[in-house]
Amino acid sequence: MEQHEIETLRDTVPCAAVLAREGWKVDVKESTARAVKYRRGEGEIIIVIHNGRGWFDPLSDAKGDVFTLAGHLAGIAFPAAVEAVRSLVDHVLATPSWSRPKRTGTPLSITERWRRRRPPTIGSRAWRYLADERAIPISILQAAIAQGLLREGPSGSIWTAHVDQTRQLIGWEERGPQWRGFSTDGAKELFRLGNEAALRLCVTEAAIDAMSLAALERMRADTLYVSTGGGWSPASDAAIRAIAANADMLIVAATDNDRQGEIYAGRLQQIVRETGCRYERLRPSTQDWNSDLQGRGDRKPGNGGGKESGIAAACPAVASREAAPGLRRPLTRRTGEAAARRGDEKA
Repeated sequence: MEQHEIETLRDTVPCAAVLAREGWKVDVKESTARAVKYRRGEGEIIIVIHNGRGWFDPLSDAKGDVFTLAGHLAGIAFPAAVEAVRSLVDHVLATPSWSRPKRTGTPLSITERWRRRRPPTIGSRAWRYLADERAIPISILQAAIAQGLLREGPSGSIWTAHVDQTRQLIGWEERGPQWRGFSTDGAKELFRLGNEAALRLCVTEAAIDAMSLAALERMRADTLYVSTGGGWSPASDAAIRAIAANADMLIVAATDNDRQGEIYAGRLQQIVRETGCRYERLRPSTQDWNSDLQGRGDRKPGNGGGKESGIAAACPAVASREAAPGLRRPLTRRTGEAAARRGDEKA
């Protein structure tokens, strides 16, 4: 096949056509206009970007165009992938059941949209969502509001700010009873809650999990709790590397207790190997820290494996870290087990 024919195919057949043929489905709740998330089996995710012309696997380094996607899914070489794509020229895709409503008028900037939203107040829908449905304590909500990290979104949802390394707002996570997404035209880096000068960094996958872990640990004064926003963007990676450049820093991989969480923890461990700081793996006993927080009244958290065993032998830079003198006893032990409060143990 001539090069110009290959280019025509690349422009004609979207990545979605390849995915649809292989049985992948759009994850409506976690898709945006610029990044459409597809799922198939357990732990199988493909994100389609660049108006359907590009893709990447958030759980590996795999990425590319429609031809590399066909090859990646079928395990075939480039010539066979080209033929597979050519067979889809006349393929008609089913229209996804959801798309983000088109905006009218001049779009507002990220900072202006954030400025027009108010912080949650006691009794508001967003406050009730976090406090009642997500069990986030008032003290944590007040701390996040004081740091300017929360805004009330539409329909009782909550916006949680992502900032860059200069602490400028660049986007926000969006969570609500019926909604999960990220700000349109926003960028992911880190949601940052706590002490910016801390030498302990707890990395989670969602802002609600960062707040939940802060609650379980009683908001340790020696810790900065961050979220990557459900992905692993180059900006998130760069920000974590900048923090890890301090040899005294302890990087705590507090990602979810599942396959994706282990992959992200592995990336954090690799950063530690390259920068020479310290590392610890802290797992929730359930899938994530918010589930642990919600369930702490009727079960003992911390049975998800705790601090990674055997890491010190595999990574010489790793060491455990004692809490700074004078801190209150946190609800997670140094072994990674979450300690139930005495009142909870009686429940």
